[in-house]
Amino acid sequence: MGQKIERDHQRFRKLVRGKVKSNLSKYISRGEMIGKKGKDLVSIPLPSIDIPQFRYGTKGSGGVGQGQGQVGQPLGPGQDENAGGAGDQPGGHILEVELTMEEMAQILGEELSLPRIQPRGKKNIVSSHDKYTGIRQTGPESLRHFKRTFKRALKRQISSNTYNPQVPIVIPIRADKQYRSWKEVQQPQSVAVIVYMMDVSGSMTDEQKEIVRIEAFWIDTWIKAHYKGVETVYIIHDAAAQEVDEHTFYHTRESGGTKISSAYTLADKIIATRYPPDAWNIYAFHFSDGDNWGDDIPHCLELLSDKLLPRLNLFGYGQVESPYGSGEFYEYIHEMLGERDNVVCSRIPDRDAILGSIKEFLGTGR
Repeated sequence: MGQKIERDHQRFRKLVRGKVKSNLSKYISRGEMIGKKGKDLVSIPLPSIDIPQFRYGTKGSGGVGQGQGQVGQPLGPGQDENAGGAGDQPGGHILEVELTMEEMAQILGEELSLPRIQPRGKKNIVSSHDKYTGIRQTGPESLRHFKRTFKRALKRQISSNTYNPQVPIVIPIRADKQYRSWKEVQQPQSVAVIVYMMDVSGSMTDEQKEIVRIEAFWIDTWIKAHYKGVETVYIIHDAAAQEVDEHTFYHTRESGGTKISSAYTLADKIIATRYPPDAWNIYAFHFSDGDNWGDDIPHCLELLSDKLLPRLNLFGYGQVESPYGSGEFYEYIHEMLGERDNVVCSRIPDRDAILGSIKEFLGTGR
């Protein structure tokens, strides 16, 4: 019975995965999964699927096929004088299923044919943890090995002829007690940090920010599937930059101008002080409408070439096109593609372009 339940469960999960894959573009563009994200699970609404069958209408309800029809009369239900008002029939049902973040990453990778990320060099941090490897005679009662203690006490009572099978009571003494022992194990853990930068000047609308939020969700999902530990840094900027929390990142809008170099300068400072490249895999993604103060562009390119790119596994620039932005910064980043293999840029005019943009960002395998 248990094996059948497990088979049915696996079959159901397979059907769910297929349904999600076939509708992945819709789920991504609508952002449905983000609002229902928990710590380790994502709740996904899946419409129920009904088996096709004939359904009979109400007797005497009229319609084509009953009474006289006219040339050109459309096929459909007849006119009911009592139409309108509250109905008494059940509507369609939405089934919500939960998938782990690992499953979501697998679905994304399979649908977009994404290569596995290869951590750069030996970028890892060595952590230690306790591993229980043996038995000792002393220790805290919380680590007492009950089964071994019981067997030892039973052997002692049998050998001393104090064990009575008719009254099978086994009472351990101090000499019988056995305790689990442990040793400290060094374990390397690949770690990564994702630095998100976003233009929050007046030319960036709420719709552009929602596109960024959706893309960041999938970038997080994919990168976190490849590392033991991932930290996230959020930087917003207009003419000046500041580090903020996630909520502020997506809900701040300023009215000032735009100076992209302020974000790159702050990102460089944070990386230099908190995330040394010899210990961290570093990813940076910048989202903007491409509008920038003209005299600032040479400084941006200098910061990227000399400071950021030598430290980064990947730098992604996403241009969420706005009716108010000039969009010219994209061309400068695009020119760097042939010179640097860890640079990716993508145009994201609307939500329908999100899936293709995610593939551009994550398709490098870096």
